[in-house]
Parts: sequence; structure tokens; C-alpha cells
Amino acid sequence: MTDLSGWTARQPPDGRVLAGRLVRLERLDPDRHGASLGAHLSGPGTADLYAYLADPVPAGAADVAAWAQRVAPLADPFFYAVVDVATGHAVGRLSLMRVDPANGVIEVGHVLYAPSLQRSPHATEVQYLLARHVFDDLGYRRYEWKCNALNAPSRRAALRLGFSFEGVFRQHMVVKGGNRDTAWYAMLDSEWPARRAAFDAWLDPSNFTAESVQKTPLGGNRAEGR
Repeated sequence: MTDLSGWTARQPPDGRVLAGRLVRLERLDPDRHGASLGAHLSGPGTADLYAYLADPVPAGAADVAAWAQRVAPLADPFFYAVVDVATGHAVGRLSLMRVDPANGVIEVGHVLYAPSLQRSPHATEVQYLLARHVFDDLGYRRYEWKCNALNAPSRRAALRLGFSFEGVFRQHMVVKGGNRDTAWYAMLDSEWPARRAAFDAWLDPSNFTAESVQKTPLGGNRAEGR
């Protein structure tokens, strides 16, 4: 059994800016990010983004801005805006949540990306920056990813990003008037050095062609059940 006699509780997220080459994660600020998030996360072609979220589909940009006003002060979940370095626009949001400093456990959740951010190197860098913050800056032991068991894209993303599948919690939640079985994934601090090296190699500009096509896939891929 691992000796944790020297373990001490960790600090909760502190709101520092997490800066990458392609994106920055900034603590959600309605005044700075609300209008841009409203423009990118509402309107034609965005309804499907909310299919597996508890959030209702916003009627327009004002609904997104009002959401930002409500959740920005919260300590848990602790929300970040995803800012595209090239444009300065806030093009997504996500949170650290279910924060358990005493046991060193924390979860990423409420992930919502504009269509332009999805399946891009920027989206991978978002997850890298947050995982690096969780393990390297805050010193947590366990980092969790949970999603609706029917959400195949989220389940594939968890594996690609280096999380390990741990099972399905049946009838875990009632969401939008229906049952949600929850697929459970996690990454441990002992696994993070290898995951970090895989991220660093994949995100290196030399891994992409002039057309921004990856040369080598991210190395964290594993099949569920293994």
C-alpha cells in the first residue's frame, strides 16, 4: 500500500491564467467573456452542442451572457473561458468541479466548445493545460472525466486524452427529464508524466503539416475495458 503519511490537503483552483501556444484558459469573467461566448455558443447550428449537457439550449446570446453572470462567482464548479490566442475571442468554456482537496481528487466538466474549436489542436491544448495545472501546479492525485454513457464523442475523447475507463454508473442522474447512465474515467498522478510527454510531443508544431494536419496521433489512445 502506498505510504501517504506525509500527504497534506491541496489548494482549490486559484484562477491563474493557463497560457498555451494556441489558447489561454482564463477564469470566467462575464464582462470580458460573456458577449464572445454568447456569439460562439448560441444561434444557428449550435443546438446540438447542448445535447448531453444539463444546460438548456440558449435562445440567444443574451442567455449565454446571463448564464456567465450566474456561474462566474462559483467556487465549485470553477469555470474557465477558452480564449483563442490568435483572435482574442472566447470560444468555449469548461470547469474544474467536485473539488476534493483533502483527498486530492478533482474533475473536469461542463465542457462546451464552439464548432470552430472542436476537433482542433486548440481543443487538445485546452485539456493539456488543465491537466497540467491539476497535477503540476495544484498537486492533485486523481483527475476525473465523466460523461453521459450515450455520448460517444466524449468517451472517445477521454481515452484519446489519456484517461482510463473505470465503468458505467447506471441511473446515476436525472437530466432534462430522462435517465443518465454515467461513464467514468480517471487519470492518476503516477500516470501523468507519460501522458504529459505524449501531449508535449503531439502539440509540438513539428507534428503538423503546413495544412495543420497531424503527422502522429496523440499517444494516449486505449480501448475501453483494457
